[in-house]
Formats: sequence, C-alpha cells, structure tokens
Amino acid sequence: MTSPSNSGIVVTDERPGTPSPFDLSVYLAERKGWVESALEQAVQVTYPETIYESMRYSLMAGGKRLRPILCLATCEMTGGDWETAMPTACALEMSHTMSLVHDDLPAMDNDDYRRGKLTNHKIYGDAIAILAGDGLLAYAFEYVATQTQAVPADRVVKVIARLGRAVGAAGLVGGQSVDLACEGKTDVSVETLDFIHQHKTAALLEASVLSGALLTGASTSHLQRLTQYSQNIGLAFQIVDDILDITATQDELGKTAGKDLQAQKVTYPSLWGLEESRQKAQQLVDEAKQILEPFGSKARPLQAIADYITARTY
Repeated sequence: MTSPSNSGIVVTDERPGTPSPFDLSVYLAERKGWVESALEQAVQVTYPETIYESMRYSLMAGGKRLRPILCLATCEMTGGDWETAMPTACALEMSHTMSLVHDDLPAMDNDDYRRGKLTNHKIYGDAIAILAGDGLLAYAFEYVATQTQAVPADRVVKVIARLGRAVGAAGLVGGQSVDLACEGKTDVSVETLDFIHQHKTAALLEASVLSGALLTGASTSHLQRLTQYSQNIGLAFQIVDDILDITATQDELGKTAGKDLQAQKVTYPSLWGLEESRQKAQQLVDEAKQILEPFGSKARPLQAIADYITARTY
C-alpha cells in the first residue's frame, strides 16, 4: 500500500518479512543532489560567455529533475549502477531544459516565468534563448557519447537513438507542432489530445525510463514493460499538469497559471472535468505500478515515483 507522510510519499508493504518502508522524499532529494552536482560540472562558462551563461541559467534553475532520476532508477532496477547512467541522465535534463526554453518563447507559449524565475528569453533575448536551447540539445548527444564509461558501444548508440527520437518530429517536436495547430480550436478530440501529449510530454519520459534499461542490456520483455509503465506515467503527468494549471497558483507552479485557458487550449479537464481527470490519472498510475510487479522490491522507487505524479502540487 502507499501512504503520504510529512516527508513525502512512503511506500510500505505490510506482509511479514518485507523490507522497511521506502521514503520517496529522501530518495528524490539524494538523487537530485547527485544530478545537480553532475550538471554543475557538465556545463562550464567559457568563451563566448553569454551563450554558456544562458545555457546554465535555465539548466541550473532548479526543478524536480524527474527525468534524470527516472533514468538512474531504471538503470539500478535492471542491474546497473547510477554512476554508469549519470551522463545519460544529464543529457536527458539538458534536452528537457531545451524544450522548456523553446516552449517559453513568444512564438510558442510566450511565458515570462519558469521555475519561479524569469524565462530565458526575458533575460537574454529571443535569439540567445534559441541558441541556448540548440546548444543544450547538441551537447546532450555529445555528452552521452563522450562521457559514458564501461558500457558497450552498441548500447550507447541505442541510448543516443532513443533520445534523438524522443526530441525529434517523432516525439517532442511532433507533439508541439500539433499542439500549436490546435490552439483556439474547440473540436479537438481526445485522440488528438492523447497524440499531443504522448509525444510532447510522454516521449521524453519514456526515453528517460528506457535509456536506463538500455545501458544495462535489459531484455526485450523488460523493455516492453518499461515502455508501458513510462507511457502510463507520461500521460498521467500531463493530466495532472492540466489540472494544476487550473487549480494551482503561480507561486505554487513557478510559472504563469491559467495559460491553457488563456491560449484557448483543449485540455483533459476541459473534456472530462476535474474529477474524471483525476480518476483517469490515478487509473494510469495504478496500472503503471502493477506493470512493474515482476521486478519485486527493486521496482519500489519507480512505483513510488508513479504515485508522486498524481500527488504532486507543482
């Protein structure tokens, strides 16, 4: 069973002889520290200083670091160690940060705040923000290729290919393009909305989960389970995002609240209502946790992260 505590989500198993409770808040805080330390070292300011400062401004602006943590957790669950996965984890956060920098631009969502700070283009201008995103994405691939140690080359290539697909037209870029095309339309179907978010949001989450397993040479059956898990949590993550855009304040979100309504976007709550949206997200998370049961106690971090997605408030 899963229960909240003052320190975060705690996963417990009440059967005799089972492991001690798993405290997700401790787990996330520890790994977030590892990731931020690695990112700090990965991108240093050099000439031309402005572009590197812009890259670091958004990369080091905080956030949950959920994508790199998913990568580390999956690597550990499938028999690897987190140090092996750290270059890939950093690359995932670089790619995610690129998507945020570009998403905030006036030509996209036109937002002034991200993670409680002014967005990149408000500090450095549109042109440098675009280049900073480009720089982070290019460096992500370089970083995986040059920094991954003690992993067979064919596995590293699979990780690079998975990351490329996740951020390209078959993933994030494709989802974003359909999202932009649907702004202001009132006849967007659930199927189209699913397509947008399976690509715009879930694709990079899926890459985060699968890349950790690809590094360890996980079996096809394990990869299939992890694919379904990640697709479920990816869609649940977006449903909760849509809910929070309505129910949370700007201070809680760290970005402008009510942007979906302002942009006349069709969202899950606009189609289903808040309560049904919450139920759908919970159903997806419950299924995701069940999918990982064959991994036993090693799956506890990923199962707890699934619970966190529906419990989060920002």
